Amino acid sequence: MIDSYASSDDAAVAIAGVRAGADVVRAMYGQRLDRIDKGAGDFATTADVEAERAILGVIRAARPDDAVLGEEGGQRGVVHATRQWLVDPLCGTLNYAVGNMLVAVNVALREGAAAVADPFGGEVYFTDGEAARVRRDGADDALLTPTAATRLVDVNLDPPFPSAPGFRAVDLLAHPEFVESFRPRVVSTTLALAWVAAGKRAAYITDGGDLSRSVHFAAGIALCRAAGCTVTGIDGGPIGEAGRGLVVAADDETHALLMSMTRSRG
Repeated sequence: MIDSYASSDDAAVAIAGVRAGADVVRAMYGQRLDRIDKGAGDFATTADVEAERAILGVIRAARPDDAVLGEEGGQRGVVHATRQWLVDPLCGTLNYAVGNMLVAVNVALREGAAAVADPFGGEVYFTDGEAARVRRDGADDALLTPTAATRLVDVNLDPPFPSAPGFRAVDLLAHPEFVESFRPRVVSTTLALAWVAAGKRAAYITDGGDLSRSVHFAAGIALCRAAGCTVTGIDGGPIGEAGRGLVVAADDETHALLMSMTRSRG
């Protein structure tokens, strides 16, 4: 059943979608799962496929005319539809496959509502496109409040690295000012983006191309923007077709400091 949320029916759909996916992820955790090879060391499991199927069931029931782009099933509906949902049913598949619970379930409506579920932490982070909140069982929804107080910065070290040698995350980690100002973390899931919005991380950094329409990143980007984080590419410009990678910081000061380090390498 779709949760009700006064500000946005689409937010309710996104929340119901990630919860349906999270239910599957928890139910299949610890099982011996078949792997589907995607090449270049990447793979999906049957949990990814089943979680996506559950999410699609929610979206089809609530928004039958909308298009969907799924990590596992690809495009459904009109490619350039006005309304398109981006679905990553299990972000952190390798973590999950080896018994690590640091994973996320991501659902986002392009240019609209989005939700990120932490299946094992029991939290759903969501936005109606304006405000960002977290929902915990038995508690009222709470506004997400970014802060750099932790000084923890998650850095994605998964290849490919299209911006090298101008930008390499490993070089940033060795930068004297980074060592002095921050403490790096690597969780290998976009749950880390939700953590920036929630004040659990000061920033998140990844290389890449246009991540604005990525099933992996769209929900987290939407959350962070709605929470008031500073969101740019690794060159400081807007993310999008001309952008490169992603830098999400809790505030402008943290973002400026990180940008000064990446530019000194570029």
